[in-house]
Amino acid sequence: MSNEIQINKKEVKSIFTKSNLPVGDYSINPYIGCLHACKYCYATFMKRFTKHDEKWGEFLDIKYWPKIRNPNKYDGKSIFIGSVTDPYQKAEEKYERTKSLLEQLEGVNVEISIATKSDLVLRDLDLIKSFPNSRVSWSINTLDDTFQQDMDKAVSISRRIKAMKKFHKEGVRTTCFISPIFPEITDIPSIIEKTRKYCNLIWLENLNLRGDYKKVILNYIKQNYPQYEELYQQIYNKKDKSYWVKLDNQMKQYCRKENLLYLINDDSIKRPFNDNPIVVNYFYHEKIKKSSRKNNSN
Repeated sequence: MSNEIQINKKEVKSIFTKSNLPVGDYSINPYIGCLHACKYCYATFMKRFTKHDEKWGEFLDIKYWPKIRNPNKYDGKSIFIGSVTDPYQKAEEKYERTKSLLEQLEGVNVEISIATKSDLVLRDLDLIKSFPNSRVSWSINTLDDTFQQDMDKAVSISRRIKAMKKFHKEGVRTTCFISPIFPEITDIPSIIEKTRKYCNLIWLENLNLRGDYKKVILNYIKQNYPQYEELYQQIYNKKDKSYWVKLDNQMKQYCRKENLLYLINDDSIKRPFNDNPIVVNYFYHEKIKKSSRKNNSN
């Protein structure tokens, strides 16, 4: 790791945070910060609470917590690991905080959901398999290596897909999280075709721009994709939702053609799975939800 990266040990009273997310009763983040340094990362808001002056991606706090004395307290609960950090970023190879958490919960009837951009998660495959209905999701928003490397410092897309394939083969529920969708850059059908045999769920989430990284992304588009600059201005400065409405309709038609179940903001993790993955739109735009409900009723 670079000498510029600030790594600190942080003692915490508990690793569990009660969650209002649909994917878990509790959220767990074994690290503060993330060395993937994604240019579009919404979790940069964490800097307001952590008193870090460094740029996002240039600091990491390693969490240490007291040993979980009564893990059976979480029997029947669901836990989401990685809401504002990647629990399997490079540092996990050395510090093993995610592995330690899983070992402390081993044998408990708790549902584990993990979100990552890494294939280091393969190290803990057998451990993750031991939990009932465990699930691992990988974020993939491009098949273009250059764009991926421009956006994050995580492992390559091909390595993510290989990891997904291995977990799926071993019977672990897998999700391809196509997020964030960059208008006219993210080729959703191509990603679906590349991953559909290896995942149970495909989640779609649009690119949201706010805070410091809004200017970063808009400048990147201006310099690297000038043909889309006006479109991005319409969406992110003029608040035009029409692109997402159009994309929603296109995906509905695509899924119908491909015999894929297409849902809007559905709690799909609780649905039974079959050979075809379920595609879920999480664009979070009220206009889209109304449009889709109307179209679904036709």
